[in-house]
Amino acid sequence: MDAINRERHNASNDNAASRVRMELYDWLQCIVTAIICGVLIFVFIGRTIGVDGRSMMQTLRHNDRVIMSNLFYVPTGGDIVVFQSPSDQFEYPLVKRVIATAGQMIDINFENGDVFIDGVLKNEPYINTMTTSRYNFEEPVLIPDGYVFVMGDNRNSSTDSRDSVVGLVDTRYILGKVLFVLIPGVDDSGNRDWNRFGFTG
Repeated sequence: MDAINRERHNASNDNAASRVRMELYDWLQCIVTAIICGVLIFVFIGRTIGVDGRSMMQTLRHNDRVIMSNLFYVPTGGDIVVFQSPSDQFEYPLVKRVIATAGQMIDINFENGDVFIDGVLKNEPYINTMTTSRYNFEEPVLIPDGYVFVMGDNRNSSTDSRDSVVGLVDTRYILGKVLFVLIPGVDDSGNRDWNRFGFTG
């Protein structure tokens, strides 16, 4: 009888150990799958980049961490893009909004800050300030194939296509489109506004 009880006890222990091993295996499998998916997402779909400066306020703020992607990406008016300027004045990628694309004519009335695309007033609810700084802009400009015209949302504190230092952006230098804010930057009071987490406008 004792032998039978010992066998049952050993079998019960074996079953418990087996269940523990299966649970550990399931957890390990989930963790490995999550890591692989994360790597694939960041390699093939998107990656993170930090925003440097205040040229995209209020949409994006200094030190925001954003997710961008260049998977099958074709620039469209209104997109926020990250690009590498060929100018040696910038050691880091720039983040700006696409205002006009190839074949479009852009004109700006710097007296009242209105932007016109192909003669039509552009609705820009995202801007922080009106477009009153000219820089080197000589209007109107027809955007050639393979280029886009970009500006920051904080129009009068942005070095962008109005300035010859940046000029028209060759689409081959575009690293990707900003999809959403992953980690909001710390504001002047030292806080992070987590309400800003999510997709950008």
